[in-house]
Order: sequence, then C-alpha cells, then structure tokens
Amino acid sequence: MVQRTVLFLIANFVALAIGGFFTGPGVSSDWYQDLVQAPWTPPGWVFGAAWTSIMICFAFYMAYLWPKVENQRTLLFLFFLQWILNIAWNPIFFHYHVVNYAFMVISSLTLLLILMGYTYWEILRAKSIFLFPYIIWLLIATSLNGYILMHN
Repeated sequence: MVQRTVLFLIANFVALAIGGFFTGPGVSSDWYQDLVQAPWTPPGWVFGAAWTSIMICFAFYMAYLWPKVENQRTLLFLFFLQWILNIAWNPIFFHYHVVNYAFMVISSLTLLLILMGYTYWEILRAKSIFLFPYIIWLLIATSLNGYILMHN
C-alpha cells in the first residue's frame, strides 16, 4: 500500500509541476487579473493549497483502488487520461488564453472523475471519500472557468 501511494503521489505531483510550469505567473498575471471573474473566486493561495490536498487524497484513492480492480489496464488508462487533461488545462487557459477550449478540457476532466467515482463506488465504498475533494474542486473550477467564458 505504501509503495503504491508513493508512486501515485509522485505521478500526481509531477502533473502539478508540469501544469505549474505551463501556468507561468497564472493567477497573478495581468491577463487573469483583468478578466471579469466569478464572485466566488477564491484568493490565489487557495488554489495551491487545494491542489496539494486533492493530489494527496487522489493518491490514496488510487492506491486503495489499484489492487481491487479486475482490469488494471482500464484504471491505468483512466488515470493517465485524467493526468493529461489536468496538465493540458493550464497551458490552454493561462498560456494560450483559449478559455472555451479550457472549459471543454476541465469539463471533460470533471466528467471523467465523476465517471471514475461512479464506476468504482462498489469496490471502494467509504474509501471513495478520497475522490470527493477532487470532484468538488473540479466542479468549482469548472464553474469559475465557465463564468470567465460567459463574461469575457
């Protein structure tokens, strides 16, 4: 269990690092600050704290789930798909400023995580709680992206 958790932690934090690289100045950039943002947009420091907590929880979720699924290839595919979508959102939104594509990416990521939660609920039950922070944050982030798309 510990080894799996560490491997998923490494994979998750590599994704955050790559995404952070593509984010550049991100939330503090003039482009982002000049956007009309949702009234429920949290302060900038919340994003880093949220993603750190989410990736730790998601590592535990994956570590618990991994030995219990029959088709680990499918689970690995879903994990890497969320990994790619998670990373891809950053350059699309913050570097290229293509808010509508970013919205499609984050919406796809949100749906993927909901699908994972639903698909593997019977296997993990109460341990699925480790996936909830990710889904909740993605719902918030999707709403923030959607608000920016509609008001800018």
